Amino acid sequence: MNPIRTPLVRPARDADIPALARLRYEFRAALKPVDEPEAEFIARCSAWMLERIAPRGDWMAWVLDAEGEIAGTLWMHIMDKIPNPVVELERLAYVTNVYVAPAHRGAGGGSMLLRAAIDACETLAVDKMFLWPTARSRPLYARHGFGTQDDVLVRQID
Repeated sequence: MNPIRTPLVRPARDADIPALARLRYEFRAALKPVDEPEAEFIARCSAWMLERIAPRGDWMAWVLDAEGEIAGTLWMHIMDKIPNPVVELERLAYVTNVYVAPAHRGAGGGSMLLRAAIDACETLAVDKMFLWPTARSRPLYARHGFGTQDDVLVRQID
């Protein structure tokens, strides 16, 4: 009998793109009504991801690999800040599309993905990471040191 191994987190590869596009569809379709057929979305999203994923693009992505099944993901985009003359790192990181498939939740996969992103930010000298959490994901981010800040303003463009 083979023991079940703990999932591992690794950088996403081109071969993962179709699975990542399916996870994106699953994630967003659970939050709001869908207005694009699944197959069309997956094709469009796959093309977008393939063009933008590192090393050819400027998005970093990690996968939660559960014995060959892509069970979760996290995407991150690094943005340079305008240089400043004070002691402050000059990069920001936008974290998005953090998702673990329902069958794999509760085993620490979200924390593993987030830890990989935090480690990358420490290596890349990032000043702040930011994201838009769901109500359900807030405890995960709080456990990893994320909090609200009153000095950020957002305007919805209609």
